[in-house]
Amino acid sequence: MEKKNIDWENIGFGYIQTDKRFVANYKNGAWDEGTLTDDANIVLNECAGVLQYAQTCFEGMKAYTTEDGHIVTFRPDLNAQRMEDSARRLEMPVFPQDKFVEAIVKTVEANEAYVPPYGSGATLYIRPYMFGSSPVIGVKPAEEYQFRILTTPVGPYFKGGVKPLTIRVSDFDRAAPNGTGHIKAGLNYAMSLHAIVTAHEEGYAENMYLDAATRTKVEETGGANFIFVTKDNKVVTPKSNSILPSITRRSLMVVAKDYLGLEVEEREVYLDEVKDFAECGLCGTAAVISPVGKIVDHGKEICFPSGMEEMGPITKKLYETLTGIQMGRIEAPEGWIKVIK
Repeated sequence: MEKKNIDWENIGFGYIQTDKRFVANYKNGAWDEGTLTDDANIVLNECAGVLQYAQTCFEGMKAYTTEDGHIVTFRPDLNAQRMEDSARRLEMPVFPQDKFVEAIVKTVEANEAYVPPYGSGATLYIRPYMFGSSPVIGVKPAEEYQFRILTTPVGPYFKGGVKPLTIRVSDFDRAAPNGTGHIKAGLNYAMSLHAIVTAHEEGYAENMYLDAATRTKVEETGGANFIFVTKDNKVVTPKSNSILPSITRRSLMVVAKDYLGLEVEEREVYLDEVKDFAECGLCGTAAVISPVGKIVDHGKEICFPSGMEEMGPITKKLYETLTGIQMGRIEAPEGWIKVIK
C-alpha cells in the first residue's frame, strides 16, 4: 500500500487524524462485534458517565515497520491484560483480551498507509480507550460503554537526540496507597496536569512523585516508571502497589537480565539513596527511556555521574537493545512481537 504524503522525518508527537478507527458498544450486558468507522467524532448524552464521574481508562502502544518490512506491534497481550485490570477496578465491563488484540490488528491494517517507514524514527501510536456512555446522575457505574481504538503517526518523542532531563521532587501526590495508581485511568492523568504544568513553569521536565503515605520512597512520574542503575551495574526499579505496571519497564528488566547479563532488582527505593545511583531514566511507550541527569529536591541537587550530555552507558545499552527488538534488528523473546502484516 502506498504511504500517505507525510514528512515522516519531521512530524512531531501529536495527533494526526487517520482514516479508520475501531468502535464497539456495550449494551444490555454484552459487547457488540464492533466495527471500523470513518467518523472521528463521538456523540454523547450530556449526562454520560464519563463526563460526570470520569469513568474511563485507556492504553498506549505503537506499531512499527521492522527492518525486513513487516508491520508489527509490541506485546499487545500485556496491554489487553492491563486494560482488563483497569476496567475491573473502575467497575467497567471487560473488553475480551482476544478481541482487544484482534481489534488492534484490524485498526492498524486499516491505517497501513499511516505506518511510518523503517528508519524514519516515526511510529504509529495506538490508543485503545473505554468510557461510560449512558446517562448517570447518581454516583454509580454507567450501564452502557464504548470501546474505541484510534491511531496517529508520531515522530520521536525527543527531537535532535535524547538529552538528559532535569526533574524535581514534587510536593503533590500522584496516587493514594490504596487508590488507582496501578491502573491506567484517565483520572490519574487529570490530577497530574497541575503538577506538570507548574513543574514546566519552574524549568523542570517532570515530577518525581513519592509515596503518599510516608513521602520517603520513589514511585514514578506522571507518565513513566523510574529505572536506576547502581555503580556496580545492577538495574533497579521501584516496587509499589500504586505504580502503574509499565510494559516498557517490565520488558527492559528482561532485556537487562537475559540480553545484557545484568543483575536486576525490583524493590522499594528510598529517596535518600537516589544520590548513590550511577544512572537514572524514565521508561514508557512514548520515548522508551528518557535519561535523567539531575533531580532537584527542594533546592538540593542530585546529579548523576552519567551527566547532562548523553545517556549513561547501561541506559543506552538497554535503549538500543529494546528498540532493536521492536524494530526487528534483534531477535525477540517468544511472544513479544505481534506481526500484523
